[in-house]
Amino acid sequence: MSLTVVEASGLATIQDSGRKGWRRFGVPMSGPMDIFALQAANKLAGNPLECAAIEIGLGDVIFQALHDCVIAVTGVGYPLSIFAWDFPLWSSFFVRGGWQIHLNKADSGMCAYLAVSGGIQIPPMLDSCSTNLRGHFGGLDGRSLQAGDILRVVHHHSYHEFVPRTLCAEARPLYSDHPIVNVIMGPQTKNFTEESIETFLSNEYTVTTSSDRMGYRLDGPFLSLRNTTELVSEGMTMGSIQVPASGQPIVMMADCPTTGGYSKIGTVISADLPLLAQCVPSKSRIRFQKTTVAKAQKKYRELMNGIEKNIVQLEEDDAWY
Repeated sequence: MSLTVVEASGLATIQDSGRKGWRRFGVPMSGPMDIFALQAANKLAGNPLECAAIEIGLGDVIFQALHDCVIAVTGVGYPLSIFAWDFPLWSSFFVRGGWQIHLNKADSGMCAYLAVSGGIQIPPMLDSCSTNLRGHFGGLDGRSLQAGDILRVVHHHSYHEFVPRTLCAEARPLYSDHPIVNVIMGPQTKNFTEESIETFLSNEYTVTTSSDRMGYRLDGPFLSLRNTTELVSEGMTMGSIQVPASGQPIVMMADCPTTGGYSKIGTVISADLPLLAQCVPSKSRIRFQKTTVAKAQKKYRELMNGIEKNIVQLEEDDAWY
């Protein structure tokens, strides 16, 4: 089975759960901007959570099924139509060979994820199928998808059992154009004035248009450093919030470098990274609030366990195909 790309005005890439185990060699993890949405799409399609899927952002994409298949689409900000009908996200659908799948960018949200039952087959690079655009490796030749690309899918003999299904709304993250994002403070809060820490936790920040998969650059009140001297480079992870001499925070995202030398005021908790990933540049306003490691771990477990517990089979009368 396979899908072909008919049109790709947006940024569509192959991503799986990320390139684990290579950061010590300076290789970014990559993977999805919204790990929850990718894993939910795979679960709805009957795939392992870490299976390769398609991340769509920044524009419209049209696919065509070359054979009968089951797809699942999750995320925020992408109205979905299949053949002649419109469908809701966070559900799985049967698609006949020859039908087109349209994902058109709306005003809210940033990323959608399309998984195909059986999984997209891409040769792994360094133990992952994730695309690293800056490094030009992984995914499909290390690049975004283009019109004419054909994506091979493993045939799933029992794929009909995965439709129609949906992930209950109460199990999804509380996506918003203006989210409150939890952070673990540190590790360099001592490098900031007390006034800066208070400013960071009591004001709004906007995602700027210079943001990308490497990092979200924020615009808001200036954060003063006691000392603007750069640190000896140390390890970073997705969610780390660096503050350079400009005083404007930068949140590291999926393609972030493995080390950095700017002071870090905090780290966005894993459970809230999907909220940040779906923020729209020049539109979304973000507030930060501090939390504890124990609360962050609890929230992450509850969020991810919800994928397993809250997918429901719909009755035939509720089917959309």
